[in-house]
Amino acid sequence: MHPLVNIAVSAARAAGNFIMRHHGRVDQLQIERKAHNDFVTQVDRGAEAEIIRQIHKAYPHHAILGEESGEIAGSEVTWIIDPLDGTTNFLHGIPHFAVSIGIQVRGKLEHGVIYAPCTQDLYIASKGDGALLNNRKIRISTCKDLSQALIGTGVPLREEYLDRYLPMLRNVAAHTAGLRRAGSAALDLAYVAAGRLDGFWEFNLKPWDIAAGVVLVREAGGVVNSLDGSADVLKTGHVLASSIKLQDELVKLLQ
Repeated sequence: MHPLVNIAVSAARAAGNFIMRHHGRVDQLQIERKAHNDFVTQVDRGAEAEIIRQIHKAYPHHAILGEESGEIAGSEVTWIIDPLDGTTNFLHGIPHFAVSIGIQVRGKLEHGVIYAPCTQDLYIASKGDGALLNNRKIRISTCKDLSQALIGTGVPLREEYLDRYLPMLRNVAAHTAGLRRAGSAALDLAYVAAGRLDGFWEFNLKPWDIAAGVVLVREAGGVVNSLDGSADVLKTGHVLASSIKLQDELVKLLQ
């Protein structure tokens, strides 16, 4: 395992342990609203602080891009962190959330780690080395028929995207085997990488939501592009992930 990934795994597990100590104790948390349907708690902040502590203990000069702490300048290596992807699920006691850590080297995504503390599922990927779930190789779905495909999605919170999204939802629902809106983009992408979902799309995601998942899907043999056709999904945030076989058909439904 790459040394950077070793640290990412240790950091993700430490953050996951911190999160689980507070799981089921929502009544004791201070909850702040960052925007409509966008919440943050001291658990998010504490988990991110734990991740940054682990990273800077090993690599004190590395840069950080965190959901809660923002950007911390550093070297040519940047750690892109979502300490608790699925905060709303966490707040409602739904055991579906994750720690997500992506690593850029000289501006290119190289490594990704996603850890789901409730199931203790650990997803790891490094560019050129494939993707793993709990130390076993994973591959993208082999589904060739869109009518048999299970597709994940996320409902946009901003009205400007909702108007564009609803016709897409109708099209995909009419032409696939089903839709899932689980509430964690990081885990949606991990599920695509593991073949649990056949595809996933969502608007207006942030780099920390998707950085690790993008590496996982690509290393599992899948495709991740922006809904506008660009390959730079970290900039647009409009994500479409699937197998190569389903990508063109999904693009047609989503146009």
